[in-house]
Amino acid sequence: MSSAATPTRTLSMTQVLVCGAAIVTLSMGIRHGFGLWLAPITMDRGWTRETFAFALAIQNIAWGAAGPFAGMLADRFGAFRVLAVGALLYAAGLVLMALATSGLAFTGSAGLLLGLAQSGTTYAVVYGVIGRNVAPERRSWAMGVAAAAGSFGQFLMVPVESWLIGHWGWQSALFVLGCAALAIAPLALGLKEPDQAHAAHGGPRQSVGAALREALGSSSFRWLTAGYFVCGFQVVFIGVHMPSYLKDHGLAPQVATTALALIGLFNVFGTYTAGLLGQRMAKRHILSGIYLLRSVVIVLFLWAPLTPLSVYLFAAVMGFLWLSTVPPTNAIVAQVFGVQYMSMLGGIVFFSHQIGSFLGVWLGGWLYDLTGSYDVVWWIAVGLGVFAGLANQPVRETPIVRPVAATA
Repeated sequence: MSSAATPTRTLSMTQVLVCGAAIVTLSMGIRHGFGLWLAPITMDRGWTRETFAFALAIQNIAWGAAGPFAGMLADRFGAFRVLAVGALLYAAGLVLMALATSGLAFTGSAGLLLGLAQSGTTYAVVYGVIGRNVAPERRSWAMGVAAAAGSFGQFLMVPVESWLIGHWGWQSALFVLGCAALAIAPLALGLKEPDQAHAAHGGPRQSVGAALREALGSSSFRWLTAGYFVCGFQVVFIGVHMPSYLKDHGLAPQVATTALALIGLFNVFGTYTAGLLGQRMAKRHILSGIYLLRSVVIVLFLWAPLTPLSVYLFAAVMGFLWLSTVPPTNAIVAQVFGVQYMSMLGGIVFFSHQIGSFLGVWLGGWLYDLTGSYDVVWWIAVGLGVFAGLANQPVRETPIVRPVAATA
C-alpha cells in the first residue's frame, strides 16, 4: 500500500522549459530558413523549383509519418534517447544535403533524412515531457512558451542563415548548421526523466492499442486533426515559396529575409498569447479564430499593392498567427486523452499537419512550373483557412471517461 502512495518524481518546470525551448529553437530555427536555399541551390545545380519543393515536401511527409513512432518511443523509453538520435540524423541530413548532386540524392537527404530527424527533435517529443512534468493548470502556458521558443529560433536563425549563405556560400552554410544541430544532444540531458515517470504517471496504464482506438474513434480528435492539416499547408507554402514569390515581383532578397525574420519575431508573441489564452477560454474558439484570420490576412495581402511595407505588415500579422495553433492543439490532446501517450497522439495529429505541409510546398512548386504563378495556391490557402475555422467548432475539450477495463 505504501508503494502505491509513492509520488512520481518529475523534473522541475524551469529545467524542462529551458532545455525544451533551446531544443525547439535549434530544430525549428534551422528548418524555418530552408526557403532561403531554394534560389541558390536550383541555380547552382540547374534544377527546377519543383525538384527543390518536392524534396522539402518529402521532408514534411517523412516528419509527419515518423512522428507517431518517435512519440511512441519517447513515451515508452524517454525523450532523451529519441532526441539524441534525432540530433545525429539532423546533422547528417544537412551535410548530405550540401553534398547532393542529383535530385534523388537531394530528396534522400533534405527530404527523407531531415524529415526523420525533425520527427524526433521538435514539438511532439518535447511536449510529451512538458505534459508529464508541468501541472495541468499551467500546461497550456508552458506549451506556449516552448512554441514561442521555436518562433524565436526562426527570428534568430533566418538572418544568421542568410548571412552564412551570402558570406560563406550555401554549401558551407549547411555544414555550419549541421554542427549546430549536434547541440540538441547535450541539451536533451535536461529532459531525461526518471524511469518512474514512465512507469506510473497518471494512474492505471492504458495499452497503446486502446489509446489509438480511443483517439481515432473520437470525432473531436478527427476534427482537430483535419484542422491541423490546413495549418501545415499554409505555413509551409508561405515559408518556402514566399522568398521566390517576392523575387518574382521584383523585390530585393533582403525583403524576404526580413519578412521571414518578422514572422519569427511576431510568432514569439502569438504563440505565447495563444498558450496564455488557452488557460482562460475554450481552445477550439482560439483555433477557429486563428484559421479564419489567416484567410483574411492572405486576401488583404493579395489585394494590396506589393511593396516592402505591405510585405512586412503581412509578415508581422501572419507571424502572430503562425504557430499559435500549436499550444491549443496539443493542450486539447492532453486535456481530453491524458498525458500517458501524449507524444504519440500529438504525433498523429501532427502527421495530418505534415500531409498539409507536403501538399503546400509541392503544389507551390508544381503549380508555379505549370502556370508561372503562385496565385492558385494562395487562393487554395484562403479556402482551407475557412474550412479549418469551421472544423474546429465541433471539438469538445472535456476529458474522456474510460471504463476501468480500458486501463487494465
